[in-house]
Amino acid sequence: MPKSIELALVYRDMWQSSGKYVPRVDQLIQVAQPIIDMGCFRRVETNGGGFEQINLLYGENPNTSVRKWTQPFNDAGIQTQMLERGLNGIRMSPVPKDVRQLMFKVKKKQGTDISRSFDGLNNPQNLALSFQYAKEAGMIAQGALSLTYSPVHTVEYYIDLADKYIDIGAQEICIKDMAGIGRPASVGRIVKGIRKRHPDIIIQYHGHSTPGFSLTSSLEAARNGADIIDVGMEPLSWGTGHADLLAVHEMLKDDGFSLPDIDIKKYMEVRSLTQSFVDEWLGQYINPRNRFMNSLLIGPGLPGGMMGSLMADLEKNLSSVNKWLKKNDKSTVTQDDLLILLFDEVKYVWPRLGYPPLVTPFSQYVKNVSLMNVLQGLKGKPRWSLIDENTWGMIMGKSGKLPGKLDDAILDMAKKDNRTFFEGNPQSLYADELEMYRKKMAEKSWDVGEDEEELMEYAMHPQQYENFKSGKAKQDFLADLAKRKEASTAPSVAAAPVPMANNQAMPTEMNVVVDGEKYSIQIEYPGTNADKAGASVSDSIPAAPSVKKDLADASFVLAPLEGKFYLTKEATEKGIQIGDKVKKGDTVAYIESMKVINAVVSEISGTVVDILIKHGDEVEEDDQIIAIK
Repeated sequence: MPKSIELALVYRDMWQSSGKYVPRVDQLIQVAQPIIDMGCFRRVETNGGGFEQINLLYGENPNTSVRKWTQPFNDAGIQTQMLERGLNGIRMSPVPKDVRQLMFKVKKKQGTDISRSFDGLNNPQNLALSFQYAKEAGMIAQGALSLTYSPVHTVEYYIDLADKYIDIGAQEICIKDMAGIGRPASVGRIVKGIRKRHPDIIIQYHGHSTPGFSLTSSLEAARNGADIIDVGMEPLSWGTGHADLLAVHEMLKDDGFSLPDIDIKKYMEVRSLTQSFVDEWLGQYINPRNRFMNSLLIGPGLPGGMMGSLMADLEKNLSSVNKWLKKNDKSTVTQDDLLILLFDEVKYVWPRLGYPPLVTPFSQYVKNVSLMNVLQGLKGKPRWSLIDENTWGMIMGKSGKLPGKLDDAILDMAKKDNRTFFEGNPQSLYADELEMYRKKMAEKSWDVGEDEEELMEYAMHPQQYENFKSGKAKQDFLADLAKRKEASTAPSVAAAPVPMANNQAMPTEMNVVVDGEKYSIQIEYPGTNADKAGASVSDSIPAAPSVKKDLADASFVLAPLEGKFYLTKEATEKGIQIGDKVKKGDTVAYIESMKVINAVVSEISGTVVDILIKHGDEVEEDDQIIAIK
């Protein structure tokens, strides 16, 4: 009798592995029933990971999206699953214990059946509460092994890790091959070893296609005892996404496995709808390179799930570094140049940072440090001269013990900065915050929401939630989308605005109607100084900010990189104010760039006489941000 095997559609991950955004709730509702009617899925991944933040960024309520999107699957008896990051919950930074606990309660109430919990360092200590809270809320607690390939990440390491997860409460195991660099034979041996020790536990394999191994790895996982295989489907399979449904289905069927047939008519409907979402607006945020597999990624081992953001980061930083190079009479570089330099630097940096598994958020940290090293090197500056605060937290043990040894250069820098290693439970570093956010919501007359889901959202993503509530997120998103659409139809990205008929200038404002609501937005065109982030290297260099007369003899703290300017790292902190005394080496502000927080350090001592950038505003590299006398 053939062995049966089941498939899970990772619809949420398909989008976020390809680009920045996911479909709106009306689009998700539209595609849900056809996915159900395909008849071949036991599970569908509906939310988790960056889903919440992405909704907030384009001005939609993620709680509404999760409830309406999961409901059809709940009604059809198809299990829904989410991805959560252990200590980091569903954001990039650590989350207080009470917020983590509320998250699981909310997600179960919203219709999510399975919590796939992973820790970026494969630290069981950080997942114990995830398993406990998931089960208390009535969810299935699945522990994910973050697969990476290094001298310390062996087959035996992962088999033993599965034992530890199961011992502390995991009810299922996922082999999370987020970069797709798990060698197929090794994937098979890991699954076989876990199956031998735990005959009855469900094992699910999740592999990205990026370097080209995932189809074979899916087969090896199935042959060695996996119960469920995650798949993507056209038009978002392969590339930085996942092995395609049709290919995996036919491969397993040919190997003798029993699995449900696919209703091909409904498959084509889902495929067509998904393509229509791409064509309408989501494609504006999908880099074409992410639609191709790239075996160059076998070396650096970066995950497919972050390639969308990586290419966006490269695009922004390419513009910035080329402006600097041109200004300093140096040869500019191409995006391919930058990509290869980055891949080579990751291979250098990764072992020296202690071999953290290349999964969110630590893949982001390794990539960011590597990219900063590359950019600083192009400007003639030394390696390690710009390490963000999140990465320092990882280095100093605030997320748990690193699997490998830190390089002596990193240890010397930590000692020089008087940083102290942490060896306790990382959760203890983050005090409960729910009551603080409950009070803040009351002061703002904001409702905590059904099952306190709005309270959870605010506490989980405070800045994004405030921008959502104020309407700023929607305005910013629509303006950016309009600009991208205009740029994509323009003859040349660097072209100046073309006059309209009768010598009228092109519009700088536009009314956009979305879901029946009218929004007034401003449009900035490529080729103008206002379009800083997307400007080509041929653009003129924007003039330095004008200096007030009373600041003529002041010295300035400059932005070390582009991003969003913040006076504090946490909502509970107090930022510097005009009149404060600062010393050379003091942290005076922060810049959020590439999903991490970078400390801005003053190079001078004195008194703060002006803060030139508003909290939350965008800055470019070398912008004057704080005046000191």
